[in-house]
Parts: sequence; structure tokens; C-alpha cells
Amino acid sequence: QVQLVESGGGLAQPGGSLRLSCAASGFTFSIYAMSWARQAPGKGLEWVSGIYSDGSDTYYADSVKGRFTISRDNAANTVYLQMNSLKPEDTALYYCARLGAEGDYYSFISLSNYDYWGQGTQVTVSS
Repeated sequence: QVQLVESGGGLAQPGGSLRLSCAASGFTFSIYAMSWARQAPGKGLEWVSGIYSDGSDTYYADSVKGRFTISRDNAANTVYLQMNSLKPEDTALYYCARLGAEGDYYSFISLSNYDYWGQGTQVTVSS
């Protein structure tokens, strides 16, 4: 069965960095686009970043552009999110998700297009 398992969350200071990982299994990882999304306390789910199946292109939400970098290793069935210059407002539960059908930018930002989600990893940014 499809499994997505996030790791790497934790406590970071403002301005610090964390690297999230999402290990995928149960499907052919290399043919699916993937994304990260987050949910802050008391707020809705927010799409953060996406990457095409072959890693050829990436997209970012304006709130993280220039600070976060998404990447993937298809040999290791893993997608990553490098988070730098962290801010308190980045505090959230971070999820990775599989995009059901690869398309353009608008296919990535619509959360209803994702068919599998991980359980999430908590990121807390605080001094």
C-alpha cells in the first residue's frame, strides 16, 4: 500500500534551518509529482512547494519563496524540503503528498488533486 512517512521536524530558532524528508513506498515514486503542505495551529491547510516527477521544475508559495528548497531523490524514493531563514510563522505540521495527475502549476496548488498524504511532522520555530 502507498505510504508517505515524514521526518526531520523539530524545534528551530528564528533564522535557523531544518531539513524535512518524506520517504515513499508502495508505488512507483519516480512517475509522480510530489508536494509539501502545512497546517498552522488554528488555520487551514496551505500548499508550500511542489516538484515534478523528474525534478525538472519546482514551485513555491510566495510565503516561502527564496527560503525553502524542495528536491527529490528518485533512487531513494524520497522528497526533501530544506527550510532556511525560518520564521515563527513557519510553525506548523508539515505534510508531504502525492499529486494524483501531473500537470501545470495550478494542478500543484489545488489540494484536492492530491491522493495520498503522510501523517505529518511538526516544525516549531521559537526562541
